[in-house]
Amino acid sequence: MSYDRAITVFSPDGHLFQVEYAMEAVRRGSTAVGIKGKDCVVLAVERRALAKLQEARTIRKIISVDERSVLAFAGLTADARVLIQKIRVEAQSYRLTMEDSPSIDYLARYLARTQQQYTQRGGVRPFGIASLFCGVSSDDGAPELYQTDPAGTHSRWKAQVIGGRSAKSLREFLEKQYQDGMEETACVRLAVQALLEVVDSGAKTMEICVVRRGGKKEMMEEDAIETIVKEIESEQEEKRAPPGAASGGDPEYV
Repeated sequence: MSYDRAITVFSPDGHLFQVEYAMEAVRRGSTAVGIKGKDCVVLAVERRALAKLQEARTIRKIISVDERSVLAFAGLTADARVLIQKIRVEAQSYRLTMEDSPSIDYLARYLARTQQQYTQRGGVRPFGIASLFCGVSSDDGAPELYQTDPAGTHSRWKAQVIGGRSAKSLREFLEKQYQDGMEETACVRLAVQALLEVVDSGAKTMEICVVRRGGKKEMMEEDAIETIVKEIESEQEEKRAPPGAASGGDPEYV
């Protein structure tokens, strides 16, 4: 029996192959990094090269969900569009019913619940995306960072990486470099450092959003990202330079 033909059938060793194939779609997607700081969350994504005549503003990997929440995704863009529309409708429905904005935990659970529902019904397939979802739950609250995956699980993180073949190594990099209570500048710098491990064109292939306390969102300009990239690259060149190279002397006589 071929266990990967039906979404609702487990294999004898406990696998749902269609869900695992959806996970593979995420790994084939572009990298997304989320880092939670003292008063902010930074979302940074790898932006794939565009066609020469393509309009860049129509290809977004970081998308606003509600007034105080933002989502970055890795995987199938079309699936992401459908899922984001569902969570936007739920956020507005909650506002209309409860006369208050939904918490980030509520929206993250709704997002995960929707993804999970598409793993146990016939006639559908799992959403081929994983997401990093962040925002604030109150006007003066600190941002929170959640991750969801095609299986429908959701969890809260201090720093996380999704998408791309290098996700595991980048996660290990964040584990070594991350510190609690990081300021916004340090969070942005760490996110850029992580993306530089997988991108070649610097700021041109990066998209970065900063969500601050109170839900204030800012998409960073390419010039600002390029400045950080150059600083990091110059520091790396200095570390690689042989002793005495900076002073112009012969290393043998230093």
